Amino acid sequence: MPKGASEESAVAAKSADEAPARPIRVLVADDQALVCNGFASIINTQGDMHAVATASTGEEAVNLSARLKPDVILMDVRMPVMDGIEATRRICSLQYDNGSTPHVIILTTFDLDEYVMSAILAGASGFLLKDTEPETLLASIRTVHDGNAIIAPTATKRLLAHMVANSRPTVQQPSSVSSAAGSTVSQPTLAQGAAAHADAVFHDSELESLTAREREILIEIAHGLSNQEIAQKLYIGLPTVKTHVTHILQKTHAHDRVQAAVFAFENGLV
Repeated sequence: MPKGASEESAVAAKSADEAPARPIRVLVADDQALVCNGFASIINTQGDMHAVATASTGEEAVNLSARLKPDVILMDVRMPVMDGIEATRRICSLQYDNGSTPHVIILTTFDLDEYVMSAILAGASGFLLKDTEPETLLASIRTVHDGNAIIAPTATKRLLAHMVANSRPTVQQPSSVSSAAGSTVSQPTLAQGAAAHADAVFHDSELESLTAREREILIEIAHGLSNQEIAQKLYIGLPTVKTHVTHILQKTHAHDRVQAAVFAFENGLV
């Protein structure tokens, strides 16, 4: 091959490798225009992400998600017409033409309140406080887009503890919770889901597909351990843990570690 042609091929290959990835498409859903516009403005300062739209109701968020196919949705919970929990459930059930699925981050004023619990069990990949720092917001969007959750290990433990408490037959669970504005948010997923699966052990076919080591690591995920902590506890390499976690998420059809932890709880592993 002539030298010139070789150099041209090398330049073309380098250009292809350096081609920028498609920006992360973000939808912001909140009934407060100031919050919506504020988050959208922060997102649009970044070269690797773009706010494609804003929504003021859960129903609008669902419709826009189906039409615009955003990668990540920032979702408020207390919204008119359709609350964020139901909107999260519907959005997380979407599958785009390229086989990908959207990821939802819950926006909340209170750390892990009842609404957030229900939204996480409905498929959300985590939560952010509305007064979070811009850097944290942007990093969380990237993290969720990469398929990871943004709930700290301590919050995962509290999530599971809350599920255990709500699965006890002596505790009466309300079917809905009223916000300060008087609107009602239904909570069937949290109370009914935990109670229905509290006594299930090894019933899901997905669980039977896990190897003994994968099941062991899944239990540690449910206990809120990070990959590094799991590697140290089980005396195995970090790359090995990451490989097992990938297989676990694939086999259990979990979006992220939080959903895997819920799967472990529902099947009696923790």
